[in-house]
Amino acid sequence: MTVTVVEHVEYPFGKGNLTADGIQWSAERDTAGAGVDVEVEAVVVKPPARGEIIEFEFGLTASFRAVTSATADLTYKWQGRNKGGTWTDLHTPVVKTNIGMTYVEETRSGRFKPVTDFNSLPFELRLVIQCNEENEGRARVKNASYVRVQYAAS
Repeated sequence: MTVTVVEHVEYPFGKGNLTADGIQWSAERDTAGAGVDVEVEAVVVKPPARGEIIEFEFGLTASFRAVTSATADLTYKWQGRNKGGTWTDLHTPVVKTNIGMTYVEETRSGRFKPVTDFNSLPFELRLVIQCNEENEGRARVKNASYVRVQYAAS
C-alpha cells in the first residue's frame, strides 16, 4: 500500500461579495445572555481525500467589540472537532477586559497536533464568544483566516 502525504489549505471563513478594500467578514454575531456561549461562525472543512491527520496549522483572525458598553468583558475561543463530534478548544479562552466599542482584531495562529475528538477528516471549526454583560458582545471572522491540514492519504 502506498501512502501519500497531502497538504490541504483552505480559507473557509468570511465569504461573500467582493469588497472595495479586499477584506471580507462573516456576519456580525451578538451575544444574548451574560456568560452564554454564542457561535459566531462555524465551517466544515472537507479535504479531497480521506486519510490520517499528521498536523493542523491555523491562522484564525476575528474582531471583537462591545455593542454600547465601555466596560464589557468579552471572552472568545476557537474550537475544532471531528464532523458531528465533541468540540475541542484550540487554545485557552481569551478574555478581553473592557473591550470598548471599537473593533479589536486578533489572530490565533500556530500548529496543532491531532487530539481525541479532533483527529479525522472531514472536520469542523468555529469561533465562540461570550460576554459578562447581557447583549453586549459582538464578533466577526475575517476572510484571511485559514487552516492547513497535512495528512497521510492511502
